[in-house]
Amino acid sequence: MLERFLKYISYDTQSNDKNEECPSTKGQLELGKVLVEELKDLGIDNAVLDEHGYIYASIEGTVKDAPKIGLIAHMDTALEMPGKCDNPQIIEEYKGGDIILNDKYKLTEEEFPFLKDLVGHKIVTTDGTTLLGADDKAGLSIVMTAAKFFMENRDLKFGDIKIGFTPDEEIGRGADLFDVKKFGADFAYTIDGGPVGELEYENFNAATATIDIEGKAVHPGSAKNVLINALLIAQELNQMLPVNERPEYSEGYEGFYMLDEIMGTSAKVNMIYIIRDFFKESFDGKKNLLKDIVDFLNRKYGNIVELKIEDSYYNMKEKVEPHIEIVDLAKEAITQAGLTPIIKPIRGGTDGARLSFMGLPTPNLFTGGYNYHGRYEIVSVDLMEKSLEVIKNIILNNGKEGK
Repeated sequence: MLERFLKYISYDTQSNDKNEECPSTKGQLELGKVLVEELKDLGIDNAVLDEHGYIYASIEGTVKDAPKIGLIAHMDTALEMPGKCDNPQIIEEYKGGDIILNDKYKLTEEEFPFLKDLVGHKIVTTDGTTLLGADDKAGLSIVMTAAKFFMENRDLKFGDIKIGFTPDEEIGRGADLFDVKKFGADFAYTIDGGPVGELEYENFNAATATIDIEGKAVHPGSAKNVLINALLIAQELNQMLPVNERPEYSEGYEGFYMLDEIMGTSAKVNMIYIIRDFFKESFDGKKNLLKDIVDFLNRKYGNIVELKIEDSYYNMKEKVEPHIEIVDLAKEAITQAGLTPIIKPIRGGTDGARLSFMGLPTPNLFTGGYNYHGRYEIVSVDLMEKSLEVIKNIILNNGKEGK
């Protein structure tokens, strides 16, 4: 599994939110071809990579009538840093203490107290210059290893296993062109979580707000009573949003506004906010407050602010709870692996959120990674093995339902 992981993270599969094509980068197709080849080498001859970068594969079960389980992971990496990790650091047995990434950066126990839980583990880190790619190439590695196990152990009782790998999850498009009917699962799990034991079936409702401010630019020497500085209007707008509803001041079930991008001059400014909240009423309230602020500024300055809000995904809880038995199946599998299930909301989103609303209930399972989307990303190989054990338990326990 580690060998697979190191191979996958060497591919540059960073997605690109500025490109409307799917997949948004060619590197995802390159890795996709490798994954399909590996699946076929395992004997899964039906594995296919479609023109949009989605991979579908199916392992025929050894029993009939058991529910068909889907395993899903994504191939792309986040935008915050370069996604090609060709110089990972492997610590065979972590002894504790700070981990030096390079001359400038290190992981400290003070800043990252979870490191104390990884003492004795084999861990992989970056060299401080790239992402590691555990989000979600750890998931890819775990699913591929599970596929190998069940192809080689057909004396065991299990139902059909559906495998799906998606592009562009990190830019919110991972489920856009996913063919649920073609996939053919009754339910699925995304293998795209973090610390050990985590099981998630609640996530943010999400929206993106794009704001364009057109000021009135004139020479500053003759600007009195004429100049409207778009940069200052942008600053005013941001100050009108609640300070305590920023991500750096929120946790648990608390939502937020995040100013994600701002570009422009005194003449024109573009702002992008992401809006997140677990509850529909307060989610709508956040969007309405932003609309009210824009209306106020337009009355004050004369219709110079344009706002566009697009919903991205919704809280999967309402679609998963009617099928709570799939959560219970995962909880039992985690307990069987000697772990305590940690059921918590995802302060983010996964393909599973969108897929649940497309008719495929899809909770999220842990991979053993931490500090995603930055140079401090780290994964425990021991915990990847635990994730694999949980998946095996889920599939074998589900197989008991068949004949």
